[in-house]
Amino acid sequence: MATNRKYVGVKRSSVSLAETLIAAGLGADFAKKLEEMPHRTVIVEPRRPFREPGVARDEVMFVCSGLLSKYKSDGSGRRQIVALRFAGDGILPRDGDAAYGIQAITRSEVLIGRREDFDPIVDVNPELGRFFMKLMERHSAIGYEWLVNCGRRDSTARVAHLLCETVKRSHIDVEKQALLNPFTQQQIADITGQTSVNVNRVFAELERLGLITRKGREINFSDWPEIQRVGSFHAAYLH
Repeated sequence: MATNRKYVGVKRSSVSLAETLIAAGLGADFAKKLEEMPHRTVIVEPRRPFREPGVARDEVMFVCSGLLSKYKSDGSGRRQIVALRFAGDGILPRDGDAAYGIQAITRSEVLIGRREDFDPIVDVNPELGRFFMKLMERHSAIGYEWLVNCGRRDSTARVAHLLCETVKRSHIDVEKQALLNPFTQQQIADITGQTSVNVNRVFAELERLGLITRKGREINFSDWPEIQRVGSFHAAYLH
């Protein structure tokens, strides 16, 4: 594996919300309307409480940079990460209390607006409604894939699949770039439904198989086609 590859992780610098929405497929004029909506921008530090479950969520969020997670806990307090939101992704308002909490995986810049400002913009711009419907369908498809991942795939395939999805959602070219792993081993365990000890064993196995090499948090993919096969990863559900 070449050692002069650049690595790419979650972008730390402030970025334009309009740019991230345009990259996600929204027209420039509509992206600008959302960016001009009354809002506040907050920095969310990783692994600290941000939004608790069971609380009314009458706000809209857009991730400008970084990486957020949605999570749920069982009766004994064990956490399952049930969704990820990358730069350009949104978390829309909902009726009633939210069944999930929100926490940052990496330091994130998040735009937060009020539902009372967001809804009228969408109501008078049908293109925005169609855009958010497509995003909701994409997130549903990702959720179905995660359900299969935790329910049917073995531990190695689960981690391989998560790595492949993270590469694609981070827009990384594995021939030229390496992934700066944004997750702790415990977070990977909380996503894939296993223990952090087992996640450590899986990474060792992926290295033994010659699929990845690691240097600190940097992951190079030595055999991209094969790790996709191991993880049963087919990127069509992301589009």
